[in-house]
Amino acid sequence: MESQRLSYGRRFSPTTPMYRVLPTSPPARLRAPHSTQPGARMGARLGSGKMDFSLAAALNSEFRETRTNEKVEMMELNDRFASYIEKVRLLEQQNKVLVVELNQVRDQEPPRLANIYQEELRDLRRHVEQLATAKARLEIERDNLAEDLSSLQQKLQDEVTLRLEAESNLAAYRQDVDAAALARLDLERRVGTLQDEITFLRKVHEEELRELQEQLARQRVHVEVDASKPDLTAALRDIRSQYEAMATSNIQETEEWYKSKFADLTDAAARHAEALRAAKQEANEYRRQLQALTCDLEALRGSNESQERQLRELEERYALETAGYQDTVVRLEEDIRSLKEEMARHLQEYQDLLNVKLALDIEIATYRKLLEGEESRITIPVQSFSNLQIRETSLDTKSLSEAHLKRSIVVKTVETRDGEVIKESKQEHKEAA
Repeated sequence: MESQRLSYGRRFSPTTPMYRVLPTSPPARLRAPHSTQPGARMGARLGSGKMDFSLAAALNSEFRETRTNEKVEMMELNDRFASYIEKVRLLEQQNKVLVVELNQVRDQEPPRLANIYQEELRDLRRHVEQLATAKARLEIERDNLAEDLSSLQQKLQDEVTLRLEAESNLAAYRQDVDAAALARLDLERRVGTLQDEITFLRKVHEEELRELQEQLARQRVHVEVDASKPDLTAALRDIRSQYEAMATSNIQETEEWYKSKFADLTDAAARHAEALRAAKQEANEYRRQLQALTCDLEALRGSNESQERQLRELEERYALETAGYQDTVVRLEEDIRSLKEEMARHLQEYQDLLNVKLALDIEIATYRKLLEGEESRITIPVQSFSNLQIRETSLDTKSLSEAHLKRSIVVKTVETRDGEVIKESKQEHKEAA
């Protein structure tokens, strides 16, 4: 089974290599054996024009063995070269895939992720602004409620002060009423005393009058007996009229004084009763206002507590949402960092693959030089073998011309830092194969 020999040629395209498969027919020109002694002997024999067929057979067998070894070596080199070429093809395909992925990630992912992150950040900022506005509105309402509460407390304090003044006035009025009641009782007692005194005086007067009448009756009898005695009846009448006039005037003066005092006390009691009734009404009104203000204060306290509770709940919810948004931002930053690290890793892998590719290109170039050296060594003209009836075939000039194609090596250097490409350069080297 005839083996095949691979010949590697590269066009000037930086990424697409070209491979040709040539049949490994025996080379047209044969090189001389490595051994110098048979060559010398052969040269001596050929130079002398004499031919030893046994020596020619030995040389032919040695030449065939050398050709067989060279053919085996060339087959091994061709196999290794084919494996390297397959590996280079695979690496170039992977390189293309990585370049496409890198370009996609570089061209598409960052803007899309940036747009997503910017949209989420705008939503978060808008939500934070709404929460700040709601918080400011609640703080303004709380301040207004605090002002209303302070004004109501001040009003309540004023009402309490007025109530205390009214209670003090009511206490004073009660003292006046008590004093008036005591005075009325004293006056009533004095009136009773005066009435008793008047009754006693009346009794005394009646007793004196009766005694005087008895005396007058006795004197009248005595007068009848002795008409020359002075007339006592007229004197007693005068005394009686004087006492009656004095008693009447005293009774009238006492009644008038009692009536005036009673009227004064009645007026004072009426005034004090009216003041007491007004004070009671005012106290009841103040008590009612105090109850209403107390109810309003309790309602405002409840509303204030409810507003403060809502404010605390809003602050807690705002803190939780802010923490959640911070976690989201941190998670998004972690995603960005991981994407940058992954991009840097892909770039590093791309750089490593590029370095491997360059190393393989250098190794292939080395093998190419070795193969070309072997071809050039095989194509050494051996004109002295013409007497051995060995056919000579000339090498194909086209294959020789194709073997001397120029090759182009492109060195691409990519410098990255924190997953970002900071420098990228290309160097192209052209040299003859």
